[in-house]
Amino acid sequence: QVQLVESGGGLVQPGGSLRLSCAASGSIFRSAAMGWYRRAPGNQRELVAAITSGGSTNYADSVKGRFTISRDNAKNTVYLQMNSLKPEDTAVYYCNYGWSREPNFGSWGQGTQVTVSS
Repeated sequence: QVQLVESGGGLVQPGGSLRLSCAASGSIFRSAAMGWYRRAPGNQRELVAAITSGGSTNYADSVKGRFTISRDNAKNTVYLQMNSLKPEDTAVYYCNYGWSREPNFGSWGQGTQVTVSS
């Protein structure tokens, strides 16, 4: 059973930056795609960014040019660098893994809260 632990969220002013981390247990990390998702109040969970095992990335249109996903296979960790944050980025952010364009094979963790507000 792969466990996913998200961290790095917090309160930030509009225009600010945060870096989220997701540590994954288990040996499948290197072979799996990883994704960052978010759920804002009243909304469904949506894919924000994903990265394949080979390092190819894709992003939601709403975050292109502002967010960057990366992975460190030696640390079994995936990151989400978020710049130029907007109030509409406020949500609980989750990571997951899988072998599709929307990697969500695993169980969802607790997530990490990101609040963008002045």
